[in-house]
Amino acid sequence: MDRRTRWHLAQDVAVAALIATLGLAEVWVPFDSVQGDGSPVLSTVAILVCAVLLALRRLVPLALVGVPLTWVACFVATGGETQVLFFGGFLPIVLALYSGARHGGVRTSTIVCGSVFAAVILADLFVPELQGPSEQFFHWGVLLTVFLIGIGMRVSERRAVDAAMRAAVAETESREAALRAVAEERARIARELHDILGHSVSVMVVQAGAAAEVVDVDAAAARQALEAIRTTGTDALAEVRRVVELLREGDHDALSPQPGIERIPELIEQARGTGLVVEYRADDTSDLSAGRQLAVYRVVQEALTNVRRHARAASASVAIDRSADRVEITVTDDGDGAAAGPAGQGLLGMRERVTLYGGTLDAGPGPGPGGWRVHASLPTRAGT
Repeated sequence: MDRRTRWHLAQDVAVAALIATLGLAEVWVPFDSVQGDGSPVLSTVAILVCAVLLALRRLVPLALVGVPLTWVACFVATGGETQVLFFGGFLPIVLALYSGARHGGVRTSTIVCGSVFAAVILADLFVPELQGPSEQFFHWGVLLTVFLIGIGMRVSERRAVDAAMRAAVAETESREAALRAVAEERARIARELHDILGHSVSVMVVQAGAAAEVVDVDAAAARQALEAIRTTGTDALAEVRRVVELLREGDHDALSPQPGIERIPELIEQARGTGLVVEYRADDTSDLSAGRQLAVYRVVQEALTNVRRHARAASASVAIDRSADRVEITVTDDGDGAAAGPAGQGLLGMRERVTLYGGTLDAGPGPGPGGWRVHASLPTRAGT
């Protein structure tokens, strides 16, 4: 028995003791409410039995059937020569009716309330003291009012419990959605870091190799390569700091500025600085949203990084074509297509970015002998 149940039992025992005290006082003082010439001893026994049953009204609701049946048994056993009591008889029956309607289930409530109504109807038919119009109006008015109050309280409690359960479910779903959002954000940040560091480190490695080859014979070229490394490292560090700032709670300014299509020429120049011949052509896409511009930028960035890492290409081309409702990004190279294929996390990141905006991405061998082709198509507006 838990603490709440023990508290309810203590309350019910106290209420039952109070009703028993009033009933016994009514019989033995006696009060003016006593009617009939029945035995006070029999009334005392009935009062005590009803008190015990009322003490169990929430612990064993079905036991409340015994309250009206106790008085019916007394009337039958004495041939109607039983005292008619208000505090000792009517009040316990009213409390049993309320408790059955309030605390019992549908089946228990039907049995308890049905037994109370049946007992009162029998009493109205065979007990002369209860057959007066004013008496019947009084006790039936009280019984029906108490019954409706009990039913109303039970319905209200059930609605409150249902509302609490719905709130708990909504809170759980909200918490799960928040956890999913955190996981998605972590994955997005991981892709950001991969895109930034993969591209920048690739450029720096190539430039460092070039500087090592010419440092003894062409100091100017070595300085140019080292300057490219410094510039690329500075840009990468700034980008990494921007992404890390996203982890700080409430710092939304870290989202701006994002690299957009206007910065693609910087990627082209970095690629050319590694000795790769890059042809670049782009239509006007300045009206694209910042998110779509970032997606285009990342596709070009990752594709060029893969060309330098895997393709062993001498030349590449980047084309951004704009139509009325779509923007097409095509990156091709003349390298070893088989080597360019396994782009790993980078290709996955490109595809997820493009899919996020309702676009598609294809990567595979180019149309010519050898080479690799990356083609992405994004709608220019949501829903297109």
